[in-house]
Amino acid sequence: MNHLSIGQLARRVGMTVEAIRYYEQEELLAEPDRSPARYRRYTEDAVHRLRFVRRAKEFGFTLREIKGLLALYDSLSASRGDVRQLADEKIAAIEEQIRALRATEESLLKLRALCAGDGPARECPILTTIAGHCSDQDPGGAEPPRAPDPLQGAGA
Repeated sequence: MNHLSIGQLARRVGMTVEAIRYYEQEELLAEPDRSPARYRRYTEDAVHRLRFVRRAKEFGFTLREIKGLLALYDSLSASRGDVRQLADEKIAAIEEQIRALRATEESLLKLRALCAGDGPARECPILTTIAGHCSDQDPGGAEPPRAPDPLQGAGA
């Protein structure tokens, strides 16, 4: 059986050595066998699994969600319906993020329209509105919607 070093594996899958070690730590990748000199020795299965992880991340899945996808992939009893349910949940989360981003965009567009683009920056309605939301005082205007942080809960 042909074995790969961690550096060779990293080059094959387009990841860093640190990322591979992290995925091992997070149990997305099984700990590899070791050579007599204690070097990690990876198989083609590791190549396939890491490519799966990278592609799932491109679709926006978190590491926790990727663990679930890998469990389904490895399962002999899981169904396509199980996979579809995870995809439906991800689509719903993406749709909510899009709604939140659109609401934030709308608020920022309204604020931009209030800014003439000349005069001192400290008097800019954009900055004064943001500054008002950073203090305990009510700025007197309508508060823009609070959009969830799109990176929060995204996993590493």
